[in-house]
Amino acid sequence: MNTNTRAVPAVVTVPEVMAALRYSRSKVYDLIRSGALPSFTEGRARRIPVESLHTYIRTRLEEAA
Repeated sequence: MNTNTRAVPAVVTVPEVMAALRYSRSKVYDLIRSGALPSFTEGRARRIPVESLHTYIRTRLEEAA
């Protein structure tokens, strides 16, 4: 039995999105402002649901096809 499995987070931070997409901070915030990457704030922290990130990637792949 493997006890080292990691749970997939429900939300990610802007720096995590930056790293995943290899986008700049301003590009990620542009996507958030435009509504292309839905997010929410919790206090002062901006969070992006992982499903929103997956949807954005799927949309980009469909546009490229």
